[in-house]
Amino acid sequence: MKIKDWDPNLKVRLFSEAMMNITFWMFFPFLTIYFADEFGKNKAGLLLVFSQIFSVIANLMGGYCADRFGRKRMMVLSAIGQGLSFLAFAFASSPWFHSPWVGFLSFAVAGVFGSFYWPASQAMIADVVGEKDRSSVFAIFYTSINIAVVIGPILGSIFYVHYRFQLLLVAGIVCILLGLILFKWTRETAPLQRMADASIDGKWYYFLINQLRDYSLIVKDKTFLLFILAGVLAGQTFMQLDLLIPVYIKDVVKTQNLFTFGDWSFSVRAEQAFGIVLAENGFLVALLTVIVTKWMSKYYERNVFVLSSIVYAGSMVIFSQTHLIWGLILAMAVFTLAELMGAGLQQSFVSKLAPEHMRGQYFAAASLRFTISRTIAPLSIPLTVWIGYGWTFLVLVILALLSSFLYWLMFYTFEKQSIKAGA
Repeated sequence: MKIKDWDPNLKVRLFSEAMMNITFWMFFPFLTIYFADEFGKNKAGLLLVFSQIFSVIANLMGGYCADRFGRKRMMVLSAIGQGLSFLAFAFASSPWFHSPWVGFLSFAVAGVFGSFYWPASQAMIADVVGEKDRSSVFAIFYTSINIAVVIGPILGSIFYVHYRFQLLLVAGIVCILLGLILFKWTRETAPLQRMADASIDGKWYYFLINQLRDYSLIVKDKTFLLFILAGVLAGQTFMQLDLLIPVYIKDVVKTQNLFTFGDWSFSVRAEQAFGIVLAENGFLVALLTVIVTKWMSKYYERNVFVLSSIVYAGSMVIFSQTHLIWGLILAMAVFTLAELMGAGLQQSFVSKLAPEHMRGQYFAAASLRFTISRTIAPLSIPLTVWIGYGWTFLVLVILALLSSFLYWLMFYTFEKQSIKAGA
């Protein structure tokens, strides 16, 4: 399905969200460094855990709100709310007023609005795109995000240190403009009957209780429970991309030459080094996702899952042993390979586990491995204060290796259940 054949809603969103994502990634990866500098690593890690709890609750409620109030309304309100939060953050980092606490609260509120935006945006795509074309449309939106992950950190590494206030101000304005564009040039796509049904289902917390009850039934599936546990442990590694890794690079990387040609050289500071390796991750994901997924599909799923966690562990070992920019680039290449190895197979494995009548619930429950990982992962930052970087990276290596064992055990359980079902 070509972009020119898309629903007008999606065309408007693709280009306006691309601008928002580029602006967002110009400063977001560096915020962990900012909070660690302002609050200290101990307090910053605990505060980030606290902020994620609200985002997790908002994520659970996002689908309900999109059904009850409509996709367009939730996206408009979320975009404007996120924009106002960034403006408040900019004010807290301005030449006239400096308050890390106001900045953190603004960041936490922006995260909540972002968690409400995402389910509505995904539901809108499903509303207007036929089933056979959905994967290609989702892939294009995913690619646009990764292009933003390439461009944003590179620009951020140049401007963030001296122009944080201006970047946050621009981000706030862009988000508000996105909300106004969505209000003006998109239409509501949620089925009216679904909105009516959602409005009479009861109070919002009934939905939350019912969803948690559904999750409790699903995790009684031993194979699926192992899948979630292994994913949470592996997630402690890949969630460090914008948590431990930027703080580590800032602390250990000194200004050094990236390229040297004769008398000319290009040197990078710590923040620029992090921008480069983060952009590398986005570039490799955008370039190689399809290639690596096809490559991995030739191998037995168990081996791919297990090896992916082992490669994650290897990337943590390389990160912990280098402070040179080219060593960090190598570590990020290994890290990205691990990310891509399991990217395509995770969803297909969930579809194998899920009974047809519970497929939606299984996919929703599978996202728990990300929400739980995102909540726990910031603890790595205070951990560096308590035990140092070397031991913290060792903990991550052990967790990644433990996840590889759980993946092996998951397939063993799955095959055992399949044999019993066949008998």
